[in-house]
Amino acid sequence: MKELTEKQERILRFIRSKQDSAELVPTLREIAAHFRFRSPNAALAHVQALLAKGVLKKLPGRARSLQVLEPNAPKNSFRPRVVSVPIYGAIPAGRPDDATQEEEGCVLIDVGTLGIKPSARTFGLKVRGDSMVGKNIVNGDIAIIEHGVEPRSGDVVAALIDGQVTLKTFVLQRGKPYLRAENPRYPNLIPQEELQIQGVMIALVRKTK
Repeated sequence: MKELTEKQERILRFIRSKQDSAELVPTLREIAAHFRFRSPNAALAHVQALLAKGVLKKLPGRARSLQVLEPNAPKNSFRPRVVSVPIYGAIPAGRPDDATQEEEGCVLIDVGTLGIKPSARTFGLKVRGDSMVGKNIVNGDIAIIEHGVEPRSGDVVAALIDGQVTLKTFVLQRGKPYLRAENPRYPNLIPQEELQIQGVMIALVRKTK
């Protein structure tokens, strides 16, 4: 492994600190802002240098995912696989609401700990509301959603119901689907016109202070 410059060491520590605290993966813009670079291109150049020097490693087949080299580990020994999953806005865990899905950064997933296999169809949604507290899903959590999975009765899903989005439990009763809240304060949601399942929740991330 080639020797790092002082700046590269500081950037590596910054990336590692974000990963160790399970916060959002620092974007190139965040790295540039933290180190007062004039543009994200400067941050990209440093990240590429860290990759070239073997202290960072990209995971094949997954964008924006890195393995960080353990400083005191044997050569070619890396930390458990950590993957960054994009966050596409918030989703109401309350009454359905209009929502846009614009990327708001990423969240790190330790796939070994959570026991999941994120794919290009995996994304995160910030939970807003308390309608799913019965399944220990609370306001501020990040629901990890897999798009394209056929939901089974009892799965927690991100759904578009009659033009609005929500996070609820999918229930299939006598061949007819509806959405169930896990809080008695909220009613079941029966589609009047359409029910589209945007994805099934495969994991939950809770940020602790």
